[in-house]
Amino acid sequence: ERERERERERERERETGGVDSRPLRDGGTGPTAYADAVSVYLGIALSRLSDISNALCRWKVSMTQAVGLFGRQAIPMVWDFAENNVFGGAAGDYSVSLKNMLKVLDRATSSGAARSFQMDARTQSLSVGKVISTDPPYYDNIGYADLSDFFYVWLRRTLRATFPDLFSTLAVPKAEELVATPYRHGGREGAEAFFLDGMKTAMARISRQALGECPVTIYYAFKQSERRDTGETRRVVSTGWQTFLEALIESGFGLTGTWPMRTEMGTRMVGMDTNALASSIVLVCRRRRADASMATRQGFVKALKRDLRAAILDFQRAGIAPVDLAQAAIGPGMGTYTGFAEVRTPAGQRVGVGEALALINEVMEEILSGQEAELDSDTHWAVAWYETHGFGTAPFGEANTLATAKNTSVAGLVEAGILHARSGQVRLLRPEELPEGWNPATDRRLTVWEMVQHLVRVLEREGEIAAGKLLRRIGGQAGAARELAYRLYGVCERQKRAVEAFAYNSLVISWPELTRIAQEDRGERQALF
Repeated sequence: ERERERERERERERETGGVDSRPLRDGGTGPTAYADAVSVYLGIALSRLSDISNALCRWKVSMTQAVGLFGRQAIPMVWDFAENNVFGGAAGDYSVSLKNMLKVLDRATSSGAARSFQMDARTQSLSVGKVISTDPPYYDNIGYADLSDFFYVWLRRTLRATFPDLFSTLAVPKAEELVATPYRHGGREGAEAFFLDGMKTAMARISRQALGECPVTIYYAFKQSERRDTGETRRVVSTGWQTFLEALIESGFGLTGTWPMRTEMGTRMVGMDTNALASSIVLVCRRRRADASMATRQGFVKALKRDLRAAILDFQRAGIAPVDLAQAAIGPGMGTYTGFAEVRTPAGQRVGVGEALALINEVMEEILSGQEAELDSDTHWAVAWYETHGFGTAPFGEANTLATAKNTSVAGLVEAGILHARSGQVRLLRPEELPEGWNPATDRRLTVWEMVQHLVRVLEREGEIAAGKLLRRIGGQAGAARELAYRLYGVCERQKRAVEAFAYNSLVISWPELTRIAQEDRGERQALF
């Protein structure tokens, strides 16, 4: 058969004078394949244009132009739409879409050929003996196939002749898609069972086939949500995370490491002025040890406190954003959990993934709360007060009672410059109310609380350079200020104070750059003297 194919190729070459006449879909490299490649780029540009030339586009005043439909992974309804001129020379113009796309090709470099295949992850054999890095579906977070139909119908019109097999169906195939879609599986329970079984099968196959010497890396971005379980104990549960991790563990994988990677753009619609995830979490997995020991629930918690404390300190030193911290902590926490063959309660019941996730969050909160132990008394009072009242006003008597418990006084808090007290009412001063030109070196009653608030104020008003110079003046207590920023973000998340949470989150995200600026400023000053 191979010899006959070679003979056919030689016959084609004789007919075309030695020129490869095969189309692109058959691996051709001649003029026919070149024309096919050009048509692919033109078709993709038209597909890109459809996102910004439809009756669901919004008008963005700050940009004075229409913006695309897919600001997030959904098709929202709009009451009034913006209509583009497809020959207007701006956003929504076909030639502009094409040129923007070609900029990538102009700058792209490649040292070898790449190949892509469409296969079912549950039955494929492509991963045998390979190093695997995968980004699986996010439970029910994105309806990939349903959303793909929006573009598929236009791509099919333009590229069906080039790739007839790829565009043989009228719409995108959906039945095999490994997402938890309730309407396809008779409700939420059926959708969860479908996702769990399918993910378990796919991950088990990857686990068996992957190159044993190298770990498997799995990218996952799914923000945890809080809900109240049965009983009075509040547990942090994310169905997507729990179901995915159950599938991962039952497939034979154990977690050996985790790290957040900055993958999400701040300019995306869902990320604008919100506490949306900024990172994907890279889970590093290997096959679980066959000789792993059993553990009691108490033993697991003890090991969890040891391992998670070290991991959280590493995350904080690396400047992991508070909005990503709870997500990132799942990795080392589940690493401890999967290091045991099984975890059981004193009654002999198995501690499942859901309970393990809840324990991870409880221990993480305990560790973050414990970081307050090294803070000054005024800051202890401010954190406790902020947790209950925020920057709102409350009676003097309540503040005085709390001050006595925290070994300080209302008068001392006013002297420290963090509290306003008048007419029987008190409130914490907001960052924007604090005095400009504050110098920690001359502050007679210095508190970690005001360090954080001044850093927030300077960062928002004057930018990173000014905030970095202020961090240099704070000096040795910078670590305590950073830990307090994490703690205050957690308070804001629980109390649904989005604006304040955003400020503390931004401070921690900027911390590595502020540290660099502080070090450079210190070096310049030493050089002067």
